[in-house]
This record gives sequence, C-alpha cells and structure tokens, in this order.
Amino acid sequence: MKQLLQDARNGELTVAEVPPPQLLPGCVLVRVASSLVSAGTERASAEFAGKNLAAKAKARPDLVRDVVAKLRRDGLLSTVQAVRSRLDQPQSVGYSSSGTVITVGEGVTDINVGDRVACAGAGFAVHAELACVPRLLLAKIPPGSEVAFEEAAFGTVGAICLHGIRTAQVSLGDNVAVIGLGLLGQITAQLLKAAGCRVFGMDLLRKRADLALEGGVDFACMSAAEFRDLCFQRTGGAGVDSVLITAETASSEPVNLAAEVARDRAIVVAVGTVGMDIERKLYYEKELDFRVSRSYGPGRYDAVYEQKGRDYPNRPCALDRNAQPASIPATHRRR
Repeated sequence: MKQLLQDARNGELTVAEVPPPQLLPGCVLVRVASSLVSAGTERASAEFAGKNLAAKAKARPDLVRDVVAKLRRDGLLSTVQAVRSRLDQPQSVGYSSSGTVITVGEGVTDINVGDRVACAGAGFAVHAELACVPRLLLAKIPPGSEVAFEEAAFGTVGAICLHGIRTAQVSLGDNVAVIGLGLLGQITAQLLKAAGCRVFGMDLLRKRADLALEGGVDFACMSAAEFRDLCFQRTGGAGVDSVLITAETASSEPVNLAAEVARDRAIVVAVGTVGMDIERKLYYEKELDFRVSRSYGPGRYDAVYEQKGRDYPNRPCALDRNAQPASIPATHRRR
C-alpha cells in the first residue's frame, strides 16, 4: 500500500510503498477515504526535522533530557545507536482521517465491517491507504447521515477545539476571545457561536479575520492594540470571560495579550503551540487561571487508553457525537 512518510533527518516527504498494517486486538482495519493535512502541526514537524542536531536540541530540551538519561543508564554506545536508529526510521504523518472498516480485530464488538468511521491519533489516523486504528480512537459516522468522508476527516481537529472550549469552562452568553484564526481558531469560533457565546477573534492576517466574520463571529481584528480596545469597549470595560489561544508561534505575545484582554479571574487556555514566557504581573493582578489544553482530551498520550483500549470511567470518546460529557467536579468549576 502507499503511505506518506517523513525523513526524520531533513523533513522531506515521500509517498512510499509499504506493507499493509497488521490487525491488532482491540483495533479495526480502515480503508482510508480522506485524511486531513494539519498545516500548523505538519509544517512544524517538517521544520523541526530539517534542523541540525544543535538546533533540534535547543528546540526540544525535553528530548535532550531523555538522551542524557539514557546515556547515564545505558552508556554511550547504546545511546548513539538508539539516536541513529531513530533518525534512520521514517516517520508516519497525519492524525485525523476517515474511511470504511474492512476488518474488525479481537475484542471489538460495537464496530462492524462496512461501518463508516472517523479516526484519530498520531501514528494511527495517518496519510495512507490502510490504517490500523484502536477502538477508542475512532467513532462511527451515524448510518444514513449526510456527513461526507471529507467532513468526517476533520473529526480529530474538531475534538481538539471542543476540548479547549471545555477546558475553558465557557457558559451560555459568555464573552470569549479567540487569538489565532487558523484552522483551529475558525472551528473553535464556530463551536463557541453554536454554544451561545459572543466571540472576539484576532489574527494578524486579514483574510483569516474576514473568514471568521463570514463564519459568524461577532468581532474580529488584526492588531493587538485594536483587539484590546475591542474587548474592553464591547464588555463595558470588564474584559472577556475566557480566552482561547489557537495560534501557532514561538512568541509569548499571545499568552500575554490574553491576560490583557481578560476580566478579573478569567480562564486563559493555550490550545495551540505557543510560547509561555508569562508576564507574572498581568496574571497575578487579575488572579487569572492559565491552562494548557491537552490535544483532544483525556486519554491522549496514555498508551493504556489509546493502544490497549482501557477506557476511563465517565469519559466517552471525544469524537463520539452521542457521548455525554462527564460532569465537572465542584472544585474545578468557575469561581
């Protein structure tokens, strides 16, 4: 089968002929109809792969710590071999797709051959003709619905946006700011409008701000100064109730701009990958609550959940449209 792979040394992409994936217990084999290109994530991945080792180390100090720990534990030779092996291994690309189930693995009882599904997960919902996807990382497209494969392929990105909104604990009628109006920002803004919020959007590109306005946001602008004025003028000088940062930048300006436009004790959520050099005074004086939204929610990065299918109590699949959200503990509700 054909699959899109990325060279870990230079970031180059190639369409390669590879063996089809093996069906594992708790998984289904999906014939992929559509897969989504996440421009921000995949561009960042390519840029990182293209850096030299020194630049990679500077960009990802967490990986440096892992290498140092392995060096201390296993010695120089083993560490060098592991690093070279990692760099020589092509990386799969993609994390959001849709398709048709062609085989069902052992232990999967609620998915059948022929079902149309939306798939999630880096390393699973890849750009390929076939994909082996764990049960908890897919959701059935309701039979008879008008949802096309191209639309279902946005499921994971939609779940990321929805989890960010839930993390911000927005309520009906809230004033919510969205900083960064790329793909995540546009979907987040539309979800907020559907939830009955008044939405303030900001992006440096005019076409993105205009697109957000066409999509129904209440206000949108392109400069930080105009955004500050807008948020205070339209909220009677109080500031917005929540801020969702859906930008993709190494700069910490979005995080600190969020603090400036927020009201006292508001919630600020970083959904996109942004710098986090927080100006303490801004957050301290308003006693703001800063949170980082973890991708598409509970279970992400948990191998027991994602790969072994061990679900959390009261935590249904984030992509499942029939799932009921878990109740929010009283200690975590907005003050």
